[in-house]
Amino acid sequence: MSSVSPDKRRKMESALDQLKKYTVVVADTGDFNAIEEYKPQDATTNPSLILAAAKMPAYQHLLDQAIKYGIAKGGSEEVQVTNTMDKLFVSFGLEILKKIPGRVSTEVDARLSYDKDEMVARALRLIALYEEAGIGKERILIKLSSTWEGIQAGRELEEKHGVHCNMTLLFSFAQAVACAEAKVTLISPFVGRILDWHKENTDRKSYEPHEDPGVVSVTKIYNYYKKYGYSTVVMGASFRNIGEVKALAGCDLLTISPSLLGELTQDHAVVKPALTLQNAKACDVEKVHLDEKDFRWQHNEDRMAVEKLSDGIRKFAADAIKLETMIKEKMLNVKNGQ
Repeated sequence: MSSVSPDKRRKMESALDQLKKYTVVVADTGDFNAIEEYKPQDATTNPSLILAAAKMPAYQHLLDQAIKYGIAKGGSEEVQVTNTMDKLFVSFGLEILKKIPGRVSTEVDARLSYDKDEMVARALRLIALYEEAGIGKERILIKLSSTWEGIQAGRELEEKHGVHCNMTLLFSFAQAVACAEAKVTLISPFVGRILDWHKENTDRKSYEPHEDPGVVSVTKIYNYYKKYGYSTVVMGASFRNIGEVKALAGCDLLTISPSLLGELTQDHAVVKPALTLQNAKACDVEKVHLDEKDFRWQHNEDRMAVEKLSDGIRKFAADAIKLETMIKEKMLNVKNGQ
């Protein structure tokens, strides 16, 4: 191989392999059979991804096992369904952990997004289910909506219980500041959904990757965190194309769908770090502190973020309800068959 020049070798390297030098690559899916070939470090799931996977024939056994567990635990139908859902989310997480060296993110029901205490309780239940299966909490990230209540639930889980949190549905700078101040482990600022909003609500329909409003948002958050030495790490999420991914090379982590991971393996363009500590330290952004009143005001000033946060919660809630309906139907069949 020594006869090949470094430039030529780089051309032979996929964009994915180059990206992995600067950024921890994470697979964003419930379909754990789709991730092995990309060798991600971590993986993330959400209610919509679990719903999609739960509909696939390959994963029916996990749904069946979760239902058996839910029924065996007893209680009202509502309690049985909730226990089944928790078990199902954890079962997918356990299978994913067999395929990756790092951590999996498991999301708390989005319908609890405005109830801090319930989010904490549900998170601890998920952690207990993982521990029953022999997986310690250091390999789990609990995903919570980045509402004020969700961020405070994250603070409590980290401080009192040593549970690592991944704050999701993050669209505004105010949300990012509040998460940093709550000292959560990780945030998932969204990229693609910000682009979607701008396409729907402005006259502009296309952007170069570095001007993409989602890329600009994550870059600002990354720079702010690094300039002021926050311990919370940044994991860009929700991508619409590989241009957005490459424009965030250098971010702490990026979580990417299997289809885009596939595109990155086929792409051989040169990937250079776009986000760096050096740029962050040099950037001009002042430090802010947000109490609840300031947070609510600043977040509310960002129309895109307000709309996308509430829309995201509604969509995840709707998919949780679809999953519950599936579970109830299957439960009925199991009970009638007994």
